[in-house]
Amino acid sequence: MRVLKVLLTVSLCACALLATAQDDDADPGPPIVVGYFPQWGIRKQFFVKNLISPENTFLLDQINYSQGHIVNNQCAIGEPDADLNYSFSADDSVDGTADTPQMALRGNFHQLQELKHRYPQIKIVMSLEGNASSFAEAAQPAIRAGFVASCIKKFIEGKFADGIEAPGLFDGIDIDWEYPKEVDKFNFIALLGEFRRQLNAAAPNLLLTVAMGDNRVTYRHLDMEAVALYVDQVGIMNYDYSGPWSERTGLLAPLYSAPGDPEMNNDVDSTIRGYRNAGVPESKILLGLPFYAYSWNQVSPDNHGLFQMGKPSRSDIPYNAIVSLQDKFNAYRDPRSKAPWLFDGETFWTYDDEISITAKLKYATAQELHGVMIWELSGDTTDGKLLRTISDHFRNQTRETP
Repeated sequence: MRVLKVLLTVSLCACALLATAQDDDADPGPPIVVGYFPQWGIRKQFFVKNLISPENTFLLDQINYSQGHIVNNQCAIGEPDADLNYSFSADDSVDGTADTPQMALRGNFHQLQELKHRYPQIKIVMSLEGNASSFAEAAQPAIRAGFVASCIKKFIEGKFADGIEAPGLFDGIDIDWEYPKEVDKFNFIALLGEFRRQLNAAAPNLLLTVAMGDNRVTYRHLDMEAVALYVDQVGIMNYDYSGPWSERTGLLAPLYSAPGDPEMNNDVDSTIRGYRNAGVPESKILLGLPFYAYSWNQVSPDNHGLFQMGKPSRSDIPYNAIVSLQDKFNAYRDPRSKAPWLFDGETFWTYDDEISITAKLKYATAQELHGVMIWELSGDTTDGKLLRTISDHFRNQTRETP
């Protein structure tokens, strides 16, 4: 069995070398900005049009549309009402014209279509987000090829529903399995190989990307070198280093561990180095940035609330809500990672802001990473404070040492 596993790994790696067309030694160009657009944003009046700045410029290089689903081992539209059927008014539409009932394609997909007409350089990738069991089943050898074929048909050929087609809307597929178990590691690699093979057969230059967790167990039990051979981007979810699963406060996404953190190497830099050491080249790594915040109540005042016991809130709030809270709290910042937090003697908030994000952008540039990945775009302020910080930095700064 051990020999069989070794042979399978070698075979997968060899196939990956043939399947991927990207040259890791090529000049990666400037870092890119990738943002997840939430399908559910429509319910809180966050539309595709909101991504266009008042100056009519577009600050993203790539949109990962969240989300497509897996139903009965087939790719499926996540929410037809939002994706295909919602009728946008002229004021809420990218091109300033209202949708009509006679239009076959409406909803977010049509707005993305309008965005692409206006900014043809933008890449739009469908983020496939099933749960772990649905991915594990779809990746089984007897199911895998048919499952991938359904995803190509649905999202690359654009056959969304009977009478609703838009080929070429999506430029690739993002696999958000995130935390494959060790028992699934060979099927995970094989699934990526099958996606790579069928994407290459469908059209040139289609993207295959993955979102991977910041848990070090993930990159230790997976063959990340094989993953990197198949995919164009490895988006690392560099957030949730602390959160409501723990009664101890902490920092959401520190670049470096803060003094007093009871968990060793609980930071972005350690995770990035871990993936690099596991075989992922810098040229394919996207550093994840959170546009949301976590909180705890009934927190001890020691250390201004940091790394103290408290009662966690089970839900997050967007960064734009943090902005409205700041005047009611004292603001603190870890001097090394630049990570901020708010504390009023009882309630503790952890989040990222322009200063902490700028530190990460300098890090990404100095480390020659492929770019950054935002979860998720609706969390920003109405004037796009965080996104503008990111875009301005990458377009105005040269590579520098941190």
